[in-house]
Amino acid sequence: MHFIQLNLEYIVIVMAFIILYLLYFVYAKDAQHSKNIRSVVKVVEDLNRELFYLKKQLNKIQGKIKEKLQRMNDDQIYEEIERSVYDIVQPLSLEFKQLQENINAIDTEIENRISSLESGVKQISIPSSIHANDNEKILSLFKQGNSVETISKELHIAQPEVEFVLKINKIKQSS
Repeated sequence: MHFIQLNLEYIVIVMAFIILYLLYFVYAKDAQHSKNIRSVVKVVEDLNRELFYLKKQLNKIQGKIKEKLQRMNDDQIYEEIERSVYDIVQPLSLEFKQLQENINAIDTEIENRISSLESGVKQISIPSSIHANDNEKILSLFKQGNSVETISKELHIAQPEVEFVLKINKIKQSS
């Protein structure tokens, strides 16, 4: 019995280290995601600045067009508008493509990490710490009038496990 308890203690310690490692892994990946998000935010801010600058240019161009409107015919006006719109849209289009590529790369990385974490969690199996011998001892001690807490301490078993055994055996507790 003492050998089983030592094995259980080692298993619990190993599980605790695994959980700590997983927590560290998640924290490290979260920091990396935060860094990626900051880079996306920077790109968005740059796009906003560029958009503001382009709006200012558009207003200037519109003012010039209004001045030239009296001197220009309809075809010349349309050509000037097309040229101005192209000049404004071209840099935005390139920035949006870059932003989309960054977002796609982040999405792919997140999906890979999630699937990796899911497969890692699926591989962890939690051993059962209650044996048939423990069940009989739990039932016997409970029938003798011992509380769940006392049984848990005496058998070195967690209280929820003691309660679980009692529930399985349909014994009402007066906790």
